[in-house]
Amino acid sequence: MMRKINLFSAFVLACIVTSISASGQHAQPYTNVDQYAINLGALADKNVAQIADSLGRPFEDKKMKARAYFTWIAHFIALDGKAIRANDQKKTKPEDVVLNRKTTPLGFAQLFQEMCSMGNIRCLVVDGFVKNNTDDIANPADEPNHSWNVVQLGQSPDEWYYVDAAKASGQLDKKMIQFSPNFTSAYFFAERSIFNLDHFPDNKAWQLGDGPKGLKDFYALPVISYAAYEIGLKKPQPILGMIRSSIKNKVEFSFNYINYTEIKGINLIIGEGSRQLKPEPMNFTDNAGTIRFGYQFKREDTYPVKIEVDGKTVLQYIVEVSE
Repeated sequence: MMRKINLFSAFVLACIVTSISASGQHAQPYTNVDQYAINLGALADKNVAQIADSLGRPFEDKKMKARAYFTWIAHFIALDGKAIRANDQKKTKPEDVVLNRKTTPLGFAQLFQEMCSMGNIRCLVVDGFVKNNTDDIANPADEPNHSWNVVQLGQSPDEWYYVDAAKASGQLDKKMIQFSPNFTSAYFFAERSIFNLDHFPDNKAWQLGDGPKGLKDFYALPVISYAAYEIGLKKPQPILGMIRSSIKNKVEFSFNYINYTEIKGINLIIGEGSRQLKPEPMNFTDNAGTIRFGYQFKREDTYPVKIEVDGKTVLQYIVEVSE
């Protein structure tokens, strides 16, 4: 007599097979985990413990369990622009976050930490700094403006990992009013080298690997956008976020990428809002994952500049052009 296959067991087996066989883009090893977490839905009638149990129950592997928590939080919790603008952290406890379905980055980090604790995963909240837009370049914040997590899966220093569920959930506009959901997988166990260009901890003990030496150095860097994680951006040049040039000279740009099959197009976007110019396609070279291109700025002024890869912003600079 043929046995009936238990659907739950089949699902877990599929997750294991996927995690072993998948390669390439960051999200692939987690496809089944992500689908499971999303399919559970908002779980609006559940408390934190019940949600964590529902998310973690299929998974023995701690990495997969943490991924389920991350994916659910990033899909069903929104950034609260009003609270962020006011630095209002009163409703950041996990139960409040689940009740209100919106919060500050601290609320995201505390909810993820709480779920990890329930899943027997060591996880800490890290407070620190990020640059939200080009206005922040060379303009350090007076106090921490972001929070994220570090997860420990083993005793080696290499077994600590970055997680930023807040940034993974989407983006707020420049005025911190309108939230646009946009799940970004690569903020889970994020690549250290790029995360350290994008985040600076208030306690430098929680900087995993090499990164800026101080807050001033961090704020001197360009703004790293979410799509930079998707392509696995490394070694951006110029490394300073403020570019000073003249109308007679060409500025040389370059970066490496590791998580992308092929870059088809690069645009330079000058200005913003009503003063934003039409995107200009760049004539670039791609030598084994190293992108290079140059641009001669023609207008004397100071303005923001974005670098787009296949229609998505990866880097943002301020350019000061003189005669």
